Amino acid sequence: MQRVGFLISPNFQMMSFAALSAFEFANYAADKALYDIVIVSEGGGPVRSSVGPKLDSLCFGEPDFDTLVVCGTPDVDPPTPGVIDYVRQAPARSRRVASICTGAFVLAEAGLLDGRRVTTHWLWTRDLQARFPRLKVDEDRIFIADGQIWTSAGMSAGVDLALGMVEEDHGAELARIVARQLVLYHRRGGGQSQHSNLLDLDAKSDRIQTALTYAKRNLHAPLTVEQLAEVAHLSPRQFSRAFRNETGQSPAKAVENLRVEAARLMMEQTLHPIDVVAAETGFADRERMRRAFLRAFGQPPQAIRRLAKGPAGPMRHPSPRSFVRRYTRSLSM
Repeated sequence: MQRVGFLISPNFQMMSFAALSAFEFANYAADKALYDIVIVSEGGGPVRSSVGPKLDSLCFGEPDFDTLVVCGTPDVDPPTPGVIDYVRQAPARSRRVASICTGAFVLAEAGLLDGRRVTTHWLWTRDLQARFPRLKVDEDRIFIADGQIWTSAGMSAGVDLALGMVEEDHGAELARIVARQLVLYHRRGGGQSQHSNLLDLDAKSDRIQTALTYAKRNLHAPLTVEQLAEVAHLSPRQFSRAFRNETGQSPAKAVENLRVEAARLMMEQTLHPIDVVAAETGFADRERMRRAFLRAFGQPPQAIRRLAKGPAGPMRHPSPRSFVRRYTRSLSM
């Protein structure tokens, strides 16, 4: 049995314990006790959460867990010297040390993240990088495992991190079963983006928004600057300038982001061949799509599909073009 310690401090966020459920359901799915969960704190006893209710905990002693998980709080105030010292000792006694959300700041204060690739919730990534310049903060990853140190983005990403640990310990099939028991569509890989380009990209003026809506609904088309400018009733130069001012991206980069997001969804949710996915999302060929995936996710399309597969594999959609149109139309309404 592997002991997993969840370290909490006053004002901890209850949602950190969503990750605990992955270990709990791994025990159910395996029909044996794979993990023993222990809640610890500096002083032990009841610890107040950020929403009010208190949770009982054991006073931490030696950090002799197989895995120690540091839970996040709504703020990033420096932890107490006792917590810093306890976490600093953990790598010498634990196989893995992890943080959920802003728990990364605790690991950073203890010096565990120096020189490592890490992540945290996107609201706090720049602050983390500024306060700890020796870190390599990746602000757009669900979770990152750098050696024995694991860090996750927001609270829900802690579930993905825990599922990644279950997979490392007991194989991909058990992790997929646990994901299904938790009513997750699939297990998200650590390389997946925290953001959806299709959801985030927006514009202030009606003309640029009209061009964006057209692009979302016609990803299979060339979508040149001239074509989008015509839709917006602007000259190409006026359109490019206005588009960048309103979205912070060039038209070409925005279109690539939209295509990558739609292609990712097709890779995760259908069995259509890569060439079909590339064609329907506007990439000229699979190689261009592969390079775009590497830029966006750090992984090729095949890796995204492998991570998305459940026991029965992704569902096959009857029409690749209708899949893209249905999804993008829902975002444009």
